[in-house]
Amino acid sequence: MGRLLIFIGLLIVAAGLLMTLGFPIGRLPGDISFRRGNFSFYFPLTTSILASIILTLLMMLFGRR
Repeated sequence: MGRLLIFIGLLIVAAGLLMTLGFPIGRLPGDISFRRGNFSFYFPLTTSILASIILTLLMMLFGRR
């Protein structure tokens, strides 16, 4: 559990550095965005799929066997 928390923390730091350097995280092509009048809807479909793939790979790599 300790190693998992360390890696999650490192991922958060890496995401923060990427955002600071100007690399957009979120609002990727394939994300659904809809605006009409006072209503706006945003569903990060591609971002969710990408995050799921990365987390699955990390769990497979660092998970218990």
